[in-house]
Amino acid sequence: MAREVSEQGRHPADDRLREVVVGTRVVHRGHYLDVRVDDIVTPDGRRSTRDIVGHPGAVAIVALDPNDQVLMVRQFRLAAGRTLLEIPAGTLDRAADGSLEDPDLAARRELEEETGFRAGSWRHLGAFWTAPGFATELMHLYLARDLVPATEGRLGPDEDERLELEHVPWRAALAMAESGQLPDAKTLVGVLWVTRILEASEVAEP
Repeated sequence: MAREVSEQGRHPADDRLREVVVGTRVVHRGHYLDVRVDDIVTPDGRRSTRDIVGHPGAVAIVALDPNDQVLMVRQFRLAAGRTLLEIPAGTLDRAADGSLEDPDLAARRELEEETGFRAGSWRHLGAFWTAPGFATELMHLYLARDLVPATEGRLGPDEDERLELEHVPWRAALAMAESGQLPDAKTLVGVLWVTRILEASEVAEP
C-alpha cells in the first residue's frame, strides 16, 4: 500500500514558522504539472506570494542484479541540457477521478518499463521532497532485488523516451557519486542509501 510521509518528530518551531495560504491561482496547467501562485500570510502577519509547481509525486528504484550491479539508465534531460546516468524513476499516474497511483505499483511499473526487468524482492526505503522550495514532488525510493527479465507482456518505455540501460557495479556507482559524475539528485540519494545497506551487510557477515 502507499506510504505517507511521517510527521513524527515535530519540532516546537513548526507552528511558529507555518505560513497560511489565503488564496491561490493556477497560471499554467500542463500534462501532469500545474504552476500556481499562492498568496500567503507569514507568522508575523506579513503577506507575500509563493510560486509553486504542483507535482503528483514519483518513485525511484535502486535495482541490484545478482552481482550487486546497479541498473541505471542513460537519457537526455532537456532541462539539464545534457545526458544523465540515473536510477530508474517515474511519475505517479493520475486516474480520471483524480486519485493517484499507489507508489508500490508505480515502482514495479517503472522498473519494467525502463529496464526490462522485474524484481522478486522489494523494500521501500523512504521518501523525500525533491525541491521543497517550489515543488510538491514527493519521491518514494525503493530497493529492488532478485531481478528477472520481463518477457511475456513486457512493459516498454513511453513513446517519447529514449533510454540506454547500463549495469554499474555498486562500488563504481559510489565512486561516481563521490566524484560528481552522478549529478542527478535521486540517483545520489539512492546510491548513497543503498551503499549503507550493502556495507552494513558486509560487516554483519561472519
